[in-house]
Amino acid sequence: MFKFWGDGSEAAKALVDQIEVRSTANFNWTFIFILAVVFYVYWTEIHKKNYEMIYAGLALYGVHWLYEIANAVIGHFSGYPLWSVSNASTTFILLIGVCWELSMMFSLAGIISFKMLPEDRNKRYFAKNGRKGISCKLLGALEMALLFALVESFLAGTSNHSFIWVYPWWGVLPVFITTYIPFFLASNYVPDMAQKKRKSFLITEWTLVALLLIILIPLGII
Repeated sequence: MFKFWGDGSEAAKALVDQIEVRSTANFNWTFIFILAVVFYVYWTEIHKKNYEMIYAGLALYGVHWLYEIANAVIGHFSGYPLWSVSNASTTFILLIGVCWELSMMFSLAGIISFKMLPEDRNKRYFAKNGRKGISCKLLGALEMALLFALVESFLAGTSNHSFIWVYPWWGVLPVFITTYIPFFLASNYVPDMAQKKRKSFLITEWTLVALLLIILIPLGII
């Protein structure tokens, strides 16, 4: 059921070779429903003036897009990306490593992670006898990263190959450390940044995402 590492097999490579990025062959109306849910969540938070939730969501989602772009670039130049999604598992593939459903989930993941933090976000665990302890934001990021890495491990083991890992050195551990920890650090820490620093982070992040998409998609790189 769970798969912890890529196997470097020809079968895995063949699955990646068959991926049709931005093909509408499997398109269906769940695309619209999922989009409506995401809009509802964001506008509900805006209506309630819970802007910290919006910052958390956008911070993680921007990091997600930068990672997906980098993964697609790796795939273009090395032959295979670090991770891929299969045609059979989705209604629409945005980039070789991310489908519509997955991307929309990540648009909400930052909000979910931030909501799960304690009301006192300065709280520290295991702080006693002069020890500073662990920030609740850091511990929350580690917990969410571990959960998401295990979920990805399950997806990599599904019969429709929801996730495809080609390289034998890529799997749960590098996903946990290099991918999901940065995702949830962004969602948990960015909202509490000083206003100027937070604004600079989000504008820089999303400007970079937009520029990379505008430049790399027409060039056929991603």
